[in-house]
Amino acid sequence: MGYALAKQVHLATIVLSWLLFFVRGVWMIADSPRLAARWVRVVPHVNDTVLLLAAIYLATFHGLQPWIVAKIVALVAYILIGMVALRRGPTKPARIAAWIVAQAVFVYIVAVAVTKNPLPLGA
Repeated sequence: MGYALAKQVHLATIVLSWLLFFVRGVWMIADSPRLAARWVRVVPHVNDTVLLLAAIYLATFHGLQPWIVAKIVALVAYILIGMVALRRGPTKPARIAAWIVAQAVFVYIVAVAVTKNPLPLGA
């Protein structure tokens, strides 16, 4: 796979990952039975695996730059906060708060990727 194709796959899976997370959060807030559908538990994991594989491939072209390290750390935080938001939060308000925080972390990851700076808003 070439760099350009890997980047397009990475970008497409990022958009899909966020959309799936956003929709699952809305369903969680609404207590929708759709959240229990099998595809809802499978598709995000498949998509995120493709996203991560493309990211690893792309990272081989850049090396372990500070902005990539920042994205990796933020990704781990995003995953852990997302788990609280969609499954592990003790109360619905805690899950909603985690869902909002996870989206802020997602925006940070995107900002770091766009600016290639771990402090995208400057220091």
